[in-house]
Amino acid sequence: MKSTHSHHSRAGFFRRLAAMVYDVLVAVAVGMCAGLVMMFSLLIMFESNIISKDGNEHFMDFFQSSFIYPLILQIWVALWVVGFFLWFWRNGGQTIGMRAWRLRLFSINNKPFGYRRAFLRLVCSLGGLGTLLVLLDFKSKQSLQDRIANTEMLVLSKEDNHHESWKKLQE
Repeated sequence: MKSTHSHHSRAGFFRRLAAMVYDVLVAVAVGMCAGLVMMFSLLIMFESNIISKDGNEHFMDFFQSSFIYPLILQIWVALWVVGFFLWFWRNGGQTIGMRAWRLRLFSINNKPFGYRRAFLRLVCSLGGLGTLLVLLDFKSKQSLQDRIANTEMLVLSKEDNHHESWKKLQE
């Protein structure tokens, strides 16, 4: 189906899936780097006695016996991964995987694509399961997250996939 942007068509399921696989790999790397920074910071605080050792000699014994520090680590990593998607969607409409597969998010109702709408889209994707709707929706090729957030994912030409072309596409 053609989109509201006349010369671009909406992305099908397999192209979206390929971009999602690419983005999951990048998101895992982002999460690993964020986790490494947090673990290193906690280790330094543990060894400097800024954090009470609670009778533990080794950092991993301390970390594994704690409830709060693993929880802090998980929240920290989750914030970075969520931030990865929100920042890329808000600032250009493309994640790294979407760019590789020439996909881009556009607003259907011409309202600005802010962080609130990007977060709504992320939550409504249900971890990617919302994209399965594209398989059933032959006519409009929209995922659950696209329907709820009033967005559409379009396939760009090679020329339109360059940052310089984005202002032209917004019009």
